[in-house]
Amino acid sequence: MPKANLERLFANNRAWVASVLADDAQFFERLKHQQAPQYLWIGCSDSRVPANQIIGLPPGEVFVHRNVANVVTHTDLNCLSVLHFAIEILKVKQVLLVGHYGCSGIAAAFDGERLGVSDNWLQHVRDTLERHRPSIDALPDRDSKLRKLCELHVAVQAVNVARTTVVRDAWSRGQSLAVHGCVYGLEDGLLRNLDIDLTHPDSVREVAAKAFAAIEKRAGEGLEA
Repeated sequence: MPKANLERLFANNRAWVASVLADDAQFFERLKHQQAPQYLWIGCSDSRVPANQIIGLPPGEVFVHRNVANVVTHTDLNCLSVLHFAIEILKVKQVLLVGHYGCSGIAAAFDGERLGVSDNWLQHVRDTLERHRPSIDALPDRDSKLRKLCELHVAVQAVNVARTTVVRDAWSRGQSLAVHGCVYGLEDGLLRNLDIDLTHPDSVREVAAKAFAAIEKRAGEGLEA
């Protein structure tokens, strides 16, 4: 990064600090003692999807993990470590698995585009695409196909979260914890609830089945979440 561009970032930071302190002189003093978030956000790394701003929460209120196309796998120690820290140390109550319409990772997986090493990561999206290929192909246009794949991918990843040992262990000891699947619209800024609300290991299969059925129905009727 050219030094001039880097200096612009530092200048922006100083202006932000001044603005915050003008409104609340004790903001940073209070913030350094505060990390008790109720929410863990697992979302996409896309620069257009800033977790805190989307849900209107200040620093300290939401713990965040992001990766390309909001994938959760049972061998990703990075994601599992974030889950563990959020659930067992910070005692978050809600885990939000958040995808977004217009996701470049979803589009690349759908198109079969070769990007490089990230192709291996996006294979998780392609797996969902292949499982639901007939119903996705039945849709009339590319945009509706991508939106449906986005929602299906969210549902699969939310279930993956619920099936981690971290979440199952929390439920087994009676900890209050819910996993939700949501999708964000770049075109309107709205966060949509896909009604994937997982709160107990025995209900995961049933809730997931209902969520997949609802996604299929909406797509068939030309509706969205």
